Amino acid sequence: ERHPPMANHTTTRERILEASLKLFNEKGYAATPVSEIAKAAGIATGNLTYHFATKRELAEALEKKTRRRHREYRSSLETGAIANDYVEVLRFSMIMSWENRFLLRDHAQFRGDKQARLPDRDMVEDVHMLEDFLKRMRKEGMLRKDLQVELKVLARSLFVLTRFWMDHLREIEGLEQVSWEDQERGIQHHFAVLSPCLTAAARREFESALIRLASRQAIQDDEERNDNER
Repeated sequence: ERHPPMANHTTTRERILEASLKLFNEKGYAATPVSEIAKAAGIATGNLTYHFATKRELAEALEKKTRRRHREYRSSLETGAIANDYVEVLRFSMIMSWENRFLLRDHAQFRGDKQARLPDRDMVEDVHMLEDFLKRMRKEGMLRKDLQVELKVLARSLFVLTRFWMDHLREIEGLEQVSWEDQERGIQHHFAVLSPCLTAAARREFESALIRLASRQAIQDDEERNDNER
């Protein structure tokens, strides 16, 4: 498959990172030669190695960029209605998992053995964030009182489901592109675990939040289609 050069409005370093992320996601870290990344970025291999001496440096730069974006998003979250906040966080997590899937799939190939075995701080924080959401739900009476729900266990279960949904789409369904409908299916699977723990009123709040998110996504998709047609 031929990859056209990246757009010229970006810097050379950014074009290299865009090309490497696309190829790492498609082919895997180990199967992607530096020469192919350079070709996709529209530059000579020597120019690429001037910016990134090794393929591992490229992967580490992408990982650093992704972690920074993830942490900035987490720190920018404002507390609003729980259901709205929750579905927005789920959607962001799924998008990040898909756009950076090689980092989750191939991390042992470019990290040292010892580092690869260490707990991932950002994933740990994501589990804690889910648990905090559940604590807020309990405090606001959104969880059923007739169920003895262990919040730590529920948070881990919900994290695992969200974390591996994009892997399911790629490995089981063979998708090469992910649509909003695919993300929405993942959220519905997520709610299949969460909903039995919610009160009837809370379930209605989450259903409404998902409908609002779907409506905003439909508007965004229409705007993008119109921009592409111009």
